[in-house]
Amino acid sequence: MKKIIVSVLGHDRPGIIATVSGVLFENGCNMEDVSQTILQTEFAGIFIASHPDSLKQDDLLGRLREKLGPTGLSVLLRDMEEAGIWESPPSEPFVITTLGPDRPGLVAGVTELLARFGVNISNLKAVFRGGDDPQANTMIYEVDIPATVDQNLFREALRGRGIELGLDISLQHREIFEAIHRV
Repeated sequence: MKKIIVSVLGHDRPGIIATVSGVLFENGCNMEDVSQTILQTEFAGIFIASHPDSLKQDDLLGRLREKLGPTGLSVLLRDMEEAGIWESPPSEPFVITTLGPDRPGLVAGVTELLARFGVNISNLKAVFRGGDDPQANTMIYEVDIPATVDQNLFREALRGRGIELGLDISLQHREIFEAIHRV
């Protein structure tokens, strides 16, 4: 069986996941991974599914568009290529949180630093709802820091970037973050 990636974008409403999963099931597909979120009023979903070799992607795309198109949702379908998949080096999971006033360039400023150190972002949630109220503007990065990265140098660079951007930045090992927030 081959794998496909189905991306769905558009205005949120009940039943989107039910529709996508129903079409996939009706066409002999098995959903293996799903990630979806709502950004303000917009739905964004990514589905990875295996499908029978006999299923033509154009046929599946047509069926998905037939069901989702009338609701204004966009659908993109592509092969999940097995060759050339990036594999992360040995790493440790961390959580980086930021608080601070909203302004352009915050995400770019933090992510540039992460990329420079080879840190992979596995999940990012940024919520800017408070203007100058730093408690209402939060970013949470779930990251994997390569074992080869000098932790002291990285922490110092992260602290410096926080000062540059006017952000309060915190770095915690994921296990510590989860233990603290489990309460």
